[in-house]
Amino acid sequence: MLAVDVMTPNVITVPPDADVREIARLLLENNISAVPVVDAEDKVLGIVSEGDLMRRVENGSEAPKSWWLKSFFTGGNSASEYVKTHARKAHEIMTRDLIIIGEDEPLHRVAKLLEKHHIKRVPVVRDGKLVGIVSRANLLRGFSATAPDAETPVTSDDRQIRDAILKEVDENTGVWVDRINVIVTEGVVQIWGLVESQEEKMAVQVAAENTPGVKTVENNLGMIPRGVGHF
Repeated sequence: MLAVDVMTPNVITVPPDADVREIARLLLENNISAVPVVDAEDKVLGIVSEGDLMRRVENGSEAPKSWWLKSFFTGGNSASEYVKTHARKAHEIMTRDLIIIGEDEPLHRVAKLLEKHHIKRVPVVRDGKLVGIVSRANLLRGFSATAPDAETPVTSDDRQIRDAILKEVDENTGVWVDRINVIVTEGVVQIWGLVESQEEKMAVQVAAENTPGVKTVENNLGMIPRGVGHF
């Protein structure tokens, strides 16, 4: 398997002058932990993660994971006041020293890159432009679909099936395609990620089942926790 076979397409991005408040809102509303920073030509300039934002917030709390993001939008707390008085732009807080890969990077090499550089995700580019992102979760899903040494390589037909499913979901189901991942091996489809309802989960499955070339569908979609993505 290659990066193109497991990457998340339609990546949510921000421009260099995006405000930290808007970045925090994007992370929380979309249940993601980082956003690439790109220029007008979709060239990757850097990436802003939860860690980059958390360095702007002083705390000694052991509260749940995204309490600090939510605090950006509630009054009467130090995080909110901090943002008001110490506003920053994406280009000021982003991580610039990035590892970037091409679509044809084998998964075992991607895994080694993440491990070697102690990173959680890596942008994928085509002709210098951002086309996707591969995270640790994407890698695990890819390896679960086929062992690294298995003699069942992903074919061009599998990639066409994957592209067709993602396009159908994006254009006709109302499901946010950036929240899901589709892996196809010899016509066998695995669907991972998060949706907001059982209806959305079924819509994604139907989209996959109706795609030519699909043999079976394994639907592993989970539900977004109540309250996430809404204020």
